[in-house]
Amino acid sequence: MGSGEHGDTEATGRGAPDPVAAWVAQRAPAPASLLAPGGWTIVRPRNLVMAAAGVAVGGFLALGRFAIPTALWWAMASAIGLGAAGNTSNDLFDLEADRINRPLRPLVTGAISHRGALLVAGVAGGLGLWAAWWVSAQLFVLGLAALAVMLIYSPVLKSRGLLGNLAVAVVASMPLVYGAAAVGWWRAGVVPAVLAAFLHLAREIVKDLEDVPGDLALGRATVPIAWGVDAGFFTAAATLALFVPVSLLPWVAGWYGPRYGSIVLLVDLGVVALVVRLAGRTLGGARAGLKVAMAAGLLALLWERV
Repeated sequence: MGSGEHGDTEATGRGAPDPVAAWVAQRAPAPASLLAPGGWTIVRPRNLVMAAAGVAVGGFLALGRFAIPTALWWAMASAIGLGAAGNTSNDLFDLEADRINRPLRPLVTGAISHRGALLVAGVAGGLGLWAAWWVSAQLFVLGLAALAVMLIYSPVLKSRGLLGNLAVAVVASMPLVYGAAAVGWWRAGVVPAVLAAFLHLAREIVKDLEDVPGDLALGRATVPIAWGVDAGFFTAAATLALFVPVSLLPWVAGWYGPRYGSIVLLVDLGVVALVVRLAGRTLGGARAGLKVAMAAGLLALLWERV
């Protein structure tokens, strides 16, 4: 979006530059590419792999060993199907915003048609729910709830500011409980899911900061738009700062031992570095750093419990 509509010369009622408009003006456009992603990327394959891995980790934590019984395989397949449906649905609802924020998304480039995307979402969601039902009624209910949140996120929840971010953080952390539930002990995934939710929440706010131009064009009241860009950076940084003592609590309380503690201390050092970057209004590397923190946190849990 150019600065003609929301430029940094646009003033607030006090005559000062509008900070949100100024942020939009300084955001660099998405880099061009000679090779746009194919239509199949609408399901976000890397995210699906991460979701399946989270389900597996939840199962390992509940079982106390590296083993994938049949029920856990089905739960992983269910997470992939439900995630594909949710990701595709979000792209369908986000089409106009993606024309500005992510012009290489498959729907924007025409790599997949609107009808094709609807077919992918419907088939994937149906298969995901069927796989969950095959495991247990409990898993089906969890899967149905997660899918419902994913489907209403873009059209309803994304404009609800922090509420939308919280909803996504909970759903994104659910694979850990999902995997544990699949093998019969859902509680084993609760503490890991709570820890993961903090990182996912910060990541969602970072994504909102990146998406301000498109979200502003659609009138979405995300955190940086409704509260201001500075508030967006502060909220993301504060969430990560709160993660540090929360991540240490299981160790200090004696729930987890020194193997968990040794890795989580390293994770927290990286998180503190991200807090400093976000406090300085720097987005570069934040999402990648959060993914590394998530992976390292899962490693700490596995090393302790398996």
